[in-house]
Amino acid sequence: MSASRALLLSVAAMLLHLVTCTTTTTTISTAATLHYTITKAKTKASSYPDFQLLSVKQAITETKIKPLKPSQYQELSMNSPNDGGSEGRQKLKLFHRDKVSFNSKLHNHSHVFHARMQRDVKRVASLIRGVTSGSAASHEVEDFGSEVVSGTNQGSGEYFVRIGVGSPPRSQYMVIDSGSDIVWVQCKPCTQCYNQTDPLFDPADSASFMGVSCSSAVCDQVDNAGCNSGRCRYEVSYGDGSSTKGTIALETLTLGRTVVENVAIGCGHMNQGMFVGAAGLLGLGGGSMSFVGQLSRERGNAFSYCLVSRATNSNGFLEFGSEAMPVGAAWIPLIRNPHSPSYYYVGLSGLGVGGMRVPISEDMFQLTELGNGGVVMDTGTAVTRFPTVAYEAFRDAFIGQTGNLPRASGISIFDTCYNLFGFLSVRVPTVSFYFSGGPILTLPANNFLIPVDDAGTFCFAFAPSPSELSILGNIQQEGIQISVDGANEFVGFGPNVC
Repeated sequence: MSASRALLLSVAAMLLHLVTCTTTTTTISTAATLHYTITKAKTKASSYPDFQLLSVKQAITETKIKPLKPSQYQELSMNSPNDGGSEGRQKLKLFHRDKVSFNSKLHNHSHVFHARMQRDVKRVASLIRGVTSGSAASHEVEDFGSEVVSGTNQGSGEYFVRIGVGSPPRSQYMVIDSGSDIVWVQCKPCTQCYNQTDPLFDPADSASFMGVSCSSAVCDQVDNAGCNSGRCRYEVSYGDGSSTKGTIALETLTLGRTVVENVAIGCGHMNQGMFVGAAGLLGLGGGSMSFVGQLSRERGNAFSYCLVSRATNSNGFLEFGSEAMPVGAAWIPLIRNPHSPSYYYVGLSGLGVGGMRVPISEDMFQLTELGNGGVVMDTGTAVTRFPTVAYEAFRDAFIGQTGNLPRASGISIFDTCYNLFGFLSVRVPTVSFYFSGGPILTLPANNFLIPVDDAGTFCFAFAPSPSELSILGNIQQEGIQISVDGANEFVGFGPNVC
């Protein structure tokens, strides 16, 4: 077991506590060395640790790990088949984009960090615009899944999955996006395409590719659909300037050993932006045209994922279907915003630092009848955002309990940083999310104090939101299994890690 993997397991074992208001303690074993503890207290007083140790040396060492070349990662993917789940289920591998290099400059951690923050600012702006503007075929498959790869070097997305497109299947990297309602891939003939790792998908080579007419029921479900020569057309623009245009088709997708027929996908003939490396996008949003939405009738509109840490040698996973919902998770209500049905909202009642709840009004996190505010869980946003007043109270509470640590100047979107050069480890206060209904999620230290260079500068990985909307980003989600049960409208945390 690698040092980074061992660190992840030990941190997760100690520090993920989900607290409610009854009295029992349950330990769920997922491996010989890994345990999650779900503690339930009699009162509202916290029963989770008020501090933890951050391994500074290990975190800095991991910033210097060189990413794999695309050819190396493809070989690793082929040599590491997707894990089979129980009852016919299958987990797909998810990869963080920082693990695959398409540019030698991206070996520099500082460059990777700044590029990621620039993308993140654009992502947040796009998500907020989507919220304020408010803006299928039948399948019978077993529950299945895939490993998730982080997407920093693969373009605009942060995490990637490798799936097969067409018949016979052509393997492609696809960005996963919980805030998007379309599945699309770059296609020949390509008027304008960006560079991707794998050869462009050619519909002429697929026996299962079938175009969709403008008068079809599928075309009626496409937002802003157009028509050209009788074929249904689509166009999607993203907040970072990326875009895709093309035609809608029905195609077969292969995820591990599972074949899903007649998936409505976009065949992109004009594509641009920051998706370099990936072939397209696998939308996991709450709309009917997302991959999850198209499978909802047979599979219960449910999926589970675990986002791998940026600097480990392990993989995350992605799994679909109601049978993928784990036993032993801590569940909270899934909140729907009728003005923005693509996004997954959760109820957040407060924040904690060092075992103490920060004095922030719960109203700060409420979703209004007009669709404003609320808390969105998003795989495409890296850094968690809170409304400015809430963020400043949260940040000040953290600063108040880290007075013993040497400060550093703010960097990029972060205003609270520390110079930890020369430290082996430091003691830091715990950071917790208080969810509506009682559960408290206490984050591992690596999920809120992160290195921004390889010289020992660490920053508090939160930022103020430019609006009333709060966003729980993927840095804070890393290493924790998260499950979305859309049919029963719950979101679950745990019990597994990655």
